[in-house]
Amino acid sequence: MISFFRRFFQSKIGLPIVLAFLGLMALAFAASDITGSTFGGIASGDRAAVVGGEAIPVSDVAIASNTALNQVRQQNATLTMPEFVAEGGFDEVLRQLIDRTTVGTYGKKYGLRAGENLMNSEILQIGAFRGLTGEFDAAAYQAALRRAGMNDATFRRDLAVSLIEQQLLKPALAAPQLPEKIARQYAALVLERRKGEIALIPSAAFAPAGNPGDAQLSAWYQDNRTQFIRPERRTLRFAVFGADTLEVSATPSAAEIAARYKRDATRYQASERRAVTSFVVPTEDAAKALTARIRGGVALDAAAREAGFTASTAELRDREAMANATSFAFAEAAFKAAQGGIVEPAQGTLGWYVARVDRIERSPARSLEQATPEITEQLTIEKRVAAVADLTAEIESEIDGGTALAEVAAAYGLKVETSPALLANGQAFGQPDVQIVPQLLPVLSTAFQMEESEPQLAEIVPGQQFVMFEVARIEEAAAPPLAQVREAAIAGWKRARGATLAKAAADRITAKVRGDTALAAALAVENKPGFEREAIDLERRALLAQTRGNLPAPLVLLFSMAEGSVKVLEAPRDLGWYVVSLDAISTDPVESEPGLVGQTRQQLAPALVDEYRRQAAAAMRAELGVTRNEPAIEALRKQLSGEQ
Repeated sequence: MISFFRRFFQSKIGLPIVLAFLGLMALAFAASDITGSTFGGIASGDRAAVVGGEAIPVSDVAIASNTALNQVRQQNATLTMPEFVAEGGFDEVLRQLIDRTTVGTYGKKYGLRAGENLMNSEILQIGAFRGLTGEFDAAAYQAALRRAGMNDATFRRDLAVSLIEQQLLKPALAAPQLPEKIARQYAALVLERRKGEIALIPSAAFAPAGNPGDAQLSAWYQDNRTQFIRPERRTLRFAVFGADTLEVSATPSAAEIAARYKRDATRYQASERRAVTSFVVPTEDAAKALTARIRGGVALDAAAREAGFTASTAELRDREAMANATSFAFAEAAFKAAQGGIVEPAQGTLGWYVARVDRIERSPARSLEQATPEITEQLTIEKRVAAVADLTAEIESEIDGGTALAEVAAAYGLKVETSPALLANGQAFGQPDVQIVPQLLPVLSTAFQMEESEPQLAEIVPGQQFVMFEVARIEEAAAPPLAQVREAAIAGWKRARGATLAKAAADRITAKVRGDTALAAALAVENKPGFEREAIDLERRALLAQTRGNLPAPLVLLFSMAEGSVKVLEAPRDLGWYVVSLDAISTDPVESEPGLVGQTRQQLAPALVDEYRRQAAAAMRAELGVTRNEPAIEALRKQLSGEQ
């Protein structure tokens, strides 16, 4: 069901962008690096908006937009800034900044403050500002602010707004309750069933057969460049190395072997391990009586069962290990008994042991000559690990000192390779079948935050494998020259022309259906190929379950229309138009689903909080007054979209 239009929602265009952040503070530390952005033509002091006398600088909107994009990229790594702007992300960021400034300014107007002590307390609790000890680290604090493109004053200003917002709104939003009557209305929606039809009128059916002229195509492409934006690509130079590739001397000398033999002398002495089966009884008399019975021919397991105990068998252990597990007295007694013999009763922490020696394993002492192969292998591994650690430290020092990657690689005999142009998700751009070197995957997110020709060293397998890498080339997200996508642009132009005619056809079909003509008959009158129609008979909760919350727009429209109505809906990217016809709505009684009303109230609680917050912000905006600087906002929008 609904399969014929679901394909239009598989690309990143059309998917909802969910932005939920409490302010620049939360934004800044969710992102890895948003520095380096420049906004030519817009001074950092220009105002995007003014709320009750409080300015929102354009630079704040730019930083927040970049950070929000980084957040969204955690789910969609190849999303570009122009696409983010086109999907409404920029507008949502600006709205939230205005609302936060509104709440902060309103709180200050009525005497709410966030003092230095309160802010310091909050800063101490932020994990991004803690060092290796887990305590607040001033250097980590300053470094985090620099990565976020902020200074201490800006951060504290925003933190103060966040704290005022908590003071002002938290008491009002702590535990909102949706009235039961309203909850019943929403609960009834879950049980609602809708029947209707959805038809697709594809633009391709009306697209012109001939190609556009060069001037036509160029003008159309200029107006629709965002449809052809290629995501940011980065080409990496790298060298993978490790213990198996670095030339290190790891052969131990005879003196080193002898010293290790002397250090671990006890390891090479004669040793003995024993395995025993035992059980514990409360008193010495009971232990002696049971030991006598076992020596008289009763099996140890049988004697234990008859006395109400369970015997257990331990693995081979030396004297010290057995003493630690039982008691010194029992270990001494166990190591005096013969194999298969019964141990003299000995006291432990929980009582007296009754035991049998099951097995004795004796290892003779090993001379230096006999132990040399084992010691040699052990020392070789240790020396190689240490040598590799020393060499990687030297390589890292060379990199930090500004030595070029190629020079470092040549000095240490490393092979330098170059990757294809990579997307942020690890795929090779334009080469879906190409598999990149797996060692690059762990460093890819870092590589997309680096500048060109600034090599770094990363540890891939601790102590064993490393990769030295740098960004050789950055290709920013942008629409390519028309010549590179001419065929796709021609197809887009034809779709756009066809979409106009498809809209007229959709309007004609809609008029006929409103006049009581069946949708199938109205489609047939057009006599065009490629029309698709599908009958819909769905309960709302079944719809949500089938689509996992990512609802195709035609179904969203179907479930928001009035019964008996017909509407037209545009498909994305000039792909065509939908005609949505709703025939009937039916709803089962809420009483048929016990507990549904309560569940609905619980599920809608977060939405109610958000609604109250928005209503409160709207009232505050009305009181304070908000002035938007539309020229500055539009200029920033164009710059982020790559239009300037």
